[in-house]
Amino acid sequence: MKISNLKFLYFSLCWVCILASCERSKDEEKPNFVIILVDDLGKEWIGAYGAEDIETPEIDRLAKTGILFTNAYSMPQCTPSRLALLTGQYPYNNGWINHFDVPRWGHGARFDPDRYPVFAKALRNAGYKTCAVGKWQINDFRLEPEAMVHAGFDEYFMWTGGEGGNEEVSDKRYWNPYIHSKEGSRTYEEQFGPDLFSDFAIDFMEKNKDQAFLVYYPMVLTHTPFVATPHEPNVESNFDKHRAMVRYTDFIVGKLMKALDDMEIRKNTYVVFTTDNGTVPAIAGRRDGKFVIGGKSYLTENGINAPFVINHPGVIRAGKESDALVDFTDLFPTLLELSGVEISKAEHSIDGKSFASVVNGEEVDLGKEWVISMGSHPTSINNDHRLENYYDFRDRILRNDRFKIYVDTLKKIDKIYDLSLDPFETVNVIDVESESIATVKDQVNGLLNEMPQKDHHPDYRPANNSLFDIPSERLNLMSKKGSKRNNQLGPLISEEKYLEMKGDPR
Repeated sequence: MKISNLKFLYFSLCWVCILASCERSKDEEKPNFVIILVDDLGKEWIGAYGAEDIETPEIDRLAKTGILFTNAYSMPQCTPSRLALLTGQYPYNNGWINHFDVPRWGHGARFDPDRYPVFAKALRNAGYKTCAVGKWQINDFRLEPEAMVHAGFDEYFMWTGGEGGNEEVSDKRYWNPYIHSKEGSRTYEEQFGPDLFSDFAIDFMEKNKDQAFLVYYPMVLTHTPFVATPHEPNVESNFDKHRAMVRYTDFIVGKLMKALDDMEIRKNTYVVFTTDNGTVPAIAGRRDGKFVIGGKSYLTENGINAPFVINHPGVIRAGKESDALVDFTDLFPTLLELSGVEISKAEHSIDGKSFASVVNGEEVDLGKEWVISMGSHPTSINNDHRLENYYDFRDRILRNDRFKIYVDTLKKIDKIYDLSLDPFETVNVIDVESESIATVKDQVNGLLNEMPQKDHHPDYRPANNSLFDIPSERLNLMSKKGSKRNNQLGPLISEEKYLEMKGDPR
């Protein structure tokens, strides 16, 4: 071989190595994401938001060294929140306009990741390793054992949800939990579920610390049943058990942050901490001197104005607070922008708008004047596979930087609150004659005209290989749970009522 050919081969190999090195560096620059979604916890139980009945030092540390959002909106109940977060679509587009507990109520209902976007699929398609641990609830793992893979997750370790016809064993998510993984579903005797989920997430991060990864951790904490925890095994009252569960949530957050520090990848990781809706109404807590009742399943602020913190040392300025209007549909496009993934990777249209500029410290107009929340109260499916307690147009709220507007199932404005003056929604100003009220009515009616006349819902088709059937009398019972209720639960209660709920004899 001639010398010139050897030189050409040598330089060609050098360029290949350089390009490969650049490609590796490019991959290494992609940020990791750890998304923590707590179940049923309002701001009145987070120290950084003024909670007085609890100390949450680990969550507070995330807020103090990151950015705390004051106007981040979830949906009012479990599955509508989770689907809005996962898909970036509002419930009227993704179909989950009511809570629907798929494993328990079944009858062919399921989340179809081929028809709807999922942020995990978009990131996996862009080269991320992906993992989910905790609570899913939107597919039945008996019928779809690989549902998590189809939704975009390489690894998973999930509580199955209470499976209809199999409740006694599958209902357990805390002590002796029933968990689904690639090895199947089984009970983990004498174990505490939150420990197993967090350990699995940490093992996944350790194995993938040299490449970009996503961990989606929808916790089983702090949802009922109220239980004692490994740190407080002797608590007895529901209030004290709830408080112990919140403390353990905080402990798990600290455990995950320590793992990121020990792996020396914290500085390349965005940590998102939020909750799917407010606390259950059986529990009240003090916040900034006020007595606040849990608002789960209601559209009031205690039900949907969620704790929302994002942390990334070295990127996010410590101690920042933002009043930007965001809702759960916005996280999807934000993750894509922060990771440098084109929005087209989502494969489907999404409703949310990225707020990455706020996260990264740029005070710019997000182009989002309104946030939306909807999806309260359960529905069910009868033996003819028809939806019970289903409305063509689900009630909802629209909120701008000042006003919060309630819209009923007839697509009519029902209530208006001026949150700038009345943050606890005590005075309905719908009949006040003023230019600002008239203007906001016109704006909302215009937005309503742009929304579908009928909300979309997924295909609820009977599964050909259904493992069980739900007796009609049980369906009738479930349908009563889904009856329409007044969707306004006043956030504030008296001190006397608070002490009564707390079990304080004073």
